[in-house]
Amino acid sequence: MEGDGGGGGRKEETAAASKAEREVAAAGVSVHEWLQHVKASFLGLVRKATARSEQEAAEADMRAAKAQVEATDEAEAKKRQLTG
Repeated sequence: MEGDGGGGGRKEETAAASKAEREVAAAGVSVHEWLQHVKASFLGLVRKATARSEQEAAEADMRAAKAQVEATDEAEAKKRQLTG
């Protein structure tokens, strides 16, 4: 009776395991992205608090926003690579 299945179950198990691994990796990428956002926000606040002029404060805001966008772009690229 062992031969009745033909081994199709193994392929399904392998596919399910592979999908689970990709999902875990994508979750890890999301956590990393979140940490990068937190870091950018924190550094932006510190730079803004220590700014000597309004121009430096505005530059701190822009740098923080740029870092957050870069973190998002990097995470999206990694997720695409995982699924593709």
